[in-house]
Amino acid sequence: MSKKPGSWCVLVLLAWTCAGGATLAAQNPSSIELRYTVSLADKQNHLVRVEMDLPPGAPTRRVELPVWNALYQVRDFAQYITWVRAKGKSGALEIKSLDKSSWEVEGTQDGGTVEYEIAAALPGPYGAQVSTSHAFFNFAEILMYLPDARDAKTRVRFVNVPAGWKFATALTAEGDSFTAENYDRLVDSPVEIGTFKEADFDEGGGHYRVIVDADPADYDMKRIVANLQKIVAAATGWMNDRPFQTYLFLYHFPRGPGGGGMEHAYCTAIDINAQSVKDNPDALNGVTAHEFFHLWNVKRLRPQSLEPIDYTKENYTRALWFSEGVTSTVENIILFRAGLLDEPGFLRKLGEQITELESRPAHLTQSAEVSSLDSWLEKYPFYREPARSISYYNKGELLGEMLDLEVREASHGKASLRDVFQWMNKNYPQQGKFFPDSDGVRGAAEEVSHAKLDAFFEKYVASVDEIPWDDFLKTAGLRVVPRHSTIADTGFISVHNFDAAPSIIRVRSGSEAERAGLVTGDDVLTLNGHAVAADFERRIGELHPGNQIRLRIRRHGVEHEIQWKVGSQEQVEFDVKDLDNVSTQQKARRAAWLRGEAQLTGD
Repeated sequence: MSKKPGSWCVLVLLAWTCAGGATLAAQNPSSIELRYTVSLADKQNHLVRVEMDLPPGAPTRRVELPVWNALYQVRDFAQYITWVRAKGKSGALEIKSLDKSSWEVEGTQDGGTVEYEIAAALPGPYGAQVSTSHAFFNFAEILMYLPDARDAKTRVRFVNVPAGWKFATALTAEGDSFTAENYDRLVDSPVEIGTFKEADFDEGGGHYRVIVDADPADYDMKRIVANLQKIVAAATGWMNDRPFQTYLFLYHFPRGPGGGGMEHAYCTAIDINAQSVKDNPDALNGVTAHEFFHLWNVKRLRPQSLEPIDYTKENYTRALWFSEGVTSTVENIILFRAGLLDEPGFLRKLGEQITELESRPAHLTQSAEVSSLDSWLEKYPFYREPARSISYYNKGELLGEMLDLEVREASHGKASLRDVFQWMNKNYPQQGKFFPDSDGVRGAAEEVSHAKLDAFFEKYVASVDEIPWDDFLKTAGLRVVPRHSTIADTGFISVHNFDAAPSIIRVRSGSEAERAGLVTGDDVLTLNGHAVAADFERRIGELHPGNQIRLRIRRHGVEHEIQWKVGSQEQVEFDVKDLDNVSTQQKARRAAWLRGEAQLTGD
């Protein structure tokens, strides 16, 4: 997602100590309540001011601000702090920097206060932003914490909120405050404050709130709610589980750059460019189904390697191919079961994913597990070149589809990916455990299929063996057919990194793009007059040879507009089609596979 012009406000955060004079070290952190007050009084100056009271206890206290949150990228939120100071009951306290995101305060035996100013202008769903129109906070990006009190209960109170502004958050409301059982839960619960529109509905015993911060002319609330009801019914039914009473959907439809979603245990925050929503009203369904399913896969069904969360450095895991990629597999199942995706659409998406993987030379050198491990490099443009890396989303989704077929074949149709997830849900989160990365997935698949699946995981998950698509798909009466096509040649390669504008990482020598003046490192702001968003690559793919392409780019802080006529190039694409003679058994397997269900009668 591209950044919007920044705006700042003053935010005051006060933390009250719990009653009594016992030291923190002598208390159980779970019995402590850390209280925060957030003021929106000075939003017109676009600065956030924070005051954090330290509880009485040790004479020296350490405070920290996370270096990452939401994305698997170190973003160093301390870069937005302009100053830090501390005071006690009798005056100023000594405070010194320990590293880029940590400070040590002396003389805190009787408590104290840490004050700082920090910018809050990163648009959601991965950011913390305050403007004159609304506020959206991912708290890890603005609130320091006490490393020795992450388990303490937190209470957040907002003051100086403009008249008419409302609150939407998954935090528990208590009077004029919102509470969480600990810091981790606090920062997993973003808050939207503003004049948003709201709807709600009940489905299957759960209550759902729908919050939209956008121009009412840019969306249809009734359509959103109707599709949401289908999605949540399909997902909770597929998992046979609903680990919540209330769930919150937070939507932003900015008219400028915007795209992406962020999962949380009891809510999700999603941004989609308003024009994209208008052009394709169903664009919301896929990201919504994906982020909603994350309430199981990632938020509760978690790889052991991601626990405990370390806010000071990267948390490495080899399991994102499953946590993110196979979530995309289930996204398609949910949409199909919800009636929002049909068989041709399902197979078309599968062919597009195969084309994406096969078109990246790195699929021969980087495994799904290593792609997961290297996720922390994604913020660097060169890393995302097709010859350098694959996407754990892309290959993970395909591995999920093939694993589903493999489990079905091994069990004679009696088990499926659905059984894998339900087994893992029962044996890990519902038992208070985390799963042991890829080995945990393999173990679950073997349990439900009653077969050894070592070869599948060794070849296609841990290694770079080519996936024999037809060997898997033939059980469902399908095959992969290569198709040579002529497509537009823009002359450049670009990457789109979540909350940043698409960046040009390569301009082909001698191309029309080069002659027009495009250079490596340019950031793309608009394409043919439309603000770029998460669908940038799709819009590029819709160009035809001979079309004019007009880009507004930013180079060294200066904007330029350039245009040229795109050329043509040959490309191999892959379609998923019927075998020449599809048997009754294959038809039954396919029908069950599309719906994510086992075959009642087996083969």
